[in-house]
Amino acid sequence: MILELDCGNSFIKWRVLNGNVSVCGGVADSNAALVSAVSAHAGLGIRGCRLVSVRSDEETADLISILETSFGLEVLSAQPARAVAGVRNGYDDFKRLGLDRWVALLGGFELAKGACLILDFGTAVTSDFVAADGAHLGGFICPGFPLMRSQLRTHTRRIRYDNVLAEQALHSCTPGRSTAEAVERGCLLMLRGFVITQLQLAHEYWGDDFVVFLTGGDAGLVADVVPDAKLVQDLVFVGLAVACPMA
Repeated sequence: MILELDCGNSFIKWRVLNGNVSVCGGVADSNAALVSAVSAHAGLGIRGCRLVSVRSDEETADLISILETSFGLEVLSAQPARAVAGVRNGYDDFKRLGLDRWVALLGGFELAKGACLILDFGTAVTSDFVAADGAHLGGFICPGFPLMRSQLRTHTRRIRYDNVLAEQALHSCTPGRSTAEAVERGCLLMLRGFVITQLQLAHEYWGDDFVVFLTGGDAGLVADVVPDAKLVQDLVFVGLAVACPMA
């Protein structure tokens, strides 16, 4: 059994893998909560851990130390690299590419075995282009749906509505007839417009010979824009296994 961790700024997504099958998992909001959750499954015989972290070096080192002390595990942490498993980092300074993006594009290339476009919908929305020969061509970053909504609510005094209205507003994409509808549908259209431009660029690069991967919490909002895309919520974990193989 292997413990896998995706350590974001606010939460830690975890799962325990038996071969290629996830047997349990969840989301923890602190190191202590993670240890408690994993301890509940100690009988599974977890023998190793691999993780990817976008946290500071100090925070990541603290978590690794806690895992080693609490469970006696060998912990492998994904690191920046110029190339891994045939994929070549496209950043001029390869260390500046976010580890979550790097691992996700490794996962995309591992599944596609060829050219692919990876679209990740979280707090920020990111896109990455990987050619058939494994060359990472770069990508784009823009605000995600929650960030767009939050900025409008924060910086525009008259935009005020609750989450129930926000959810109801997304049942249609007709022009909004309330502030909630106008904001929610406007943000959604911006998100979809971003996706469409990424697809256009991918077609310019590769014609129709590429695979699109959607991942992240808001991927479902744009799934109908890319009906042939593959929705892979655990794409980071797919790439993590490539970056940190364990025998």
